[in-house]
Amino acid sequence: MGAEVLEDLKKAILQYNSELAVSSAKKVVEQKLDPLKALDVMAEAIRQVGDGYGKGELWLPDLVGAGETMSDAMPIIEEEIKKRGMKRKSLGTVVIGTVYGDIHSIGKTMVASLLAAEGFDVHDLGINVKPETYIAAVREYKADLLGLSALLTVTASEQKNIIQTLRKEGLLDKVKVMVGGGAITQEFADSIGADGYDPTAPGAVKLARSLVGK
Repeated sequence: MGAEVLEDLKKAILQYNSELAVSSAKKVVEQKLDPLKALDVMAEAIRQVGDGYGKGELWLPDLVGAGETMSDAMPIIEEEIKKRGMKRKSLGTVVIGTVYGDIHSIGKTMVASLLAAEGFDVHDLGINVKPETYIAAVREYKADLLGLSALLTVTASEQKNIIQTLRKEGLLDKVKVMVGGGAITQEFADSIGADGYDPTAPGAVKLARSLVGK
């Protein structure tokens, strides 16, 4: 029965079925299955989709669908892990969000999902996030990485504002900043003092690993 639930959880992510993912995650809790094992199954599924996208076998909507499905089920599993006082080996802590003035979430959500699957502790602040919210979160969670997304050219400058604020607050030497989004280029990332940039979600995961030395 337990194996069936985990198989359904994996299938839900591969088929972008949020309803099945949520119901399967709830069954993990109800049947007292190992939530860490459930997390591994979800990670394996999202990695499979990410690899397929990287090889050109799957497309952006596939990556988006899988990422959103995993995001729907993840809080249920994470809550159960916390309730049981369990811990998984972490590659580091990431705070991520879409900058103030920008309400686009697809790219940011994909990166957050893939980072969580890879083994990072991810705190997704959502969209339209003000600089002070990022600063507070970096402090609260003792973040190793800060991910800033901006799809619009007019909001790209917010990434610079946040990096400058981190510098003023004496936090820039404590956290690595990675930037991304449709409005961002490597040249722009370099000009604002970001630690890294990648145009794709799977690439952002590799970048994150390299920034924390894993």
